[in-house]
Amino acid sequence: MEHRPVRPALRSEVEVSSGFDAVPESLRPIARPRVYEPHVHPISIPNNDALVDCGVYVEGQRLPGKYSYAAALSKVREIELTGQEAFVWVGLHEPDESQMQDVADVFGLHPLAVEDAVNIHHHQRPKLDRYDETLFLVLKTVNYVPHESVVLARQIVETGEVMIFVGKDFVVTVRHGEHGGLSEVRKRMDADPEHLRLGPYAVMHAISDHVVDHYLAVTSLMESDIDSIEEVAFAPGRKLDVEPIYLLKREVVELRRCVIPLGVAFQRIQNENKDLISKEVRRYLRDVSDHQTEAADQIASYDDMLNSLVQAALARVGMQQNNDMRKISAVAAILAVPTLVAAIYGMNFHFMPELSWTWSYPALMGLMAVVCLVLYWQFRNRNWL
Repeated sequence: MEHRPVRPALRSEVEVSSGFDAVPESLRPIARPRVYEPHVHPISIPNNDALVDCGVYVEGQRLPGKYSYAAALSKVREIELTGQEAFVWVGLHEPDESQMQDVADVFGLHPLAVEDAVNIHHHQRPKLDRYDETLFLVLKTVNYVPHESVVLARQIVETGEVMIFVGKDFVVTVRHGEHGGLSEVRKRMDADPEHLRLGPYAVMHAISDHVVDHYLAVTSLMESDIDSIEEVAFAPGRKLDVEPIYLLKREVVELRRCVIPLGVAFQRIQNENKDLISKEVRRYLRDVSDHQTEAADQIASYDDMLNSLVQAALARVGMQQNNDMRKISAVAAILAVPTLVAAIYGMNFHFMPELSWTWSYPALMGLMAVVCLVLYWQFRNRNWL
């Protein structure tokens, strides 16, 4: 039987069906039951690294789920129509201008405050500004840099910034710096619904309290550094290096710039914004103000102590220089005796009768030695040598 090659069928010779039967049986997939999956509507979340957290709080309780800026604020406004108290808390870390502008457009933040929140190169002093019904509070965060010794340290205190925008139903926090995270504050607030019921200004109090508590912790740690330098400064017979004192002085000045101006901001909160902040929250803020005053007093005492150490160090340096000058003067006086004798007899006069004496040379050498020894004994007794 003759085998003929199979010619592929032309498209016109095959009946093409758009259904499942058109597929050859050997190529048909094994039928599997279809599992029903409910359709989930995705939530639009801002896709940027600056967003740390965004939560909606109703009557002191945080609602589950994630929200975008606009969705969170819209949810809050919707809840407020039912008569319940609600606000949104947005946390940002080092946002750029475009990201911050998006937040400003949603919450209606003032352009001047937005500029301050983004422009970290112009280091902000702690302050409080009011733009209509929104408060803008700038806090300076501090962190103690661990080190083995003050002498070997290059930095003792590092600083950062936390800006807080507080409105009727929102809180926006903007943080700059690697330290000073607010995750602990948020966890503590989530576990305290009674405090959260006081509204967004209770969040401002919690953040302020967290920052000021770090002031007290850092000042306590710096006290041990100042004590160690003070022991060296007044210890007898030990060489004192002025550089660690200047380092501590510079760090205390930086710490003072962070803490002292905050007292004015707290006073303005108590006196000028009673229409925005409830009486209960002002009581909590008054306690934070007391802690800030305590930290400011400690820093002022450290500043005075370091000024005294600087003066003591300079006095010790001056005394050391005086001792060196006395030693140099004593040695110069001793060397002046043989120099004078050598200068006299080096003038080569013809008539110098003692030059012809037999014992002139030994006598002059002995005389110079005796005078030098007498001078050395005198300077030694007076502690010049």
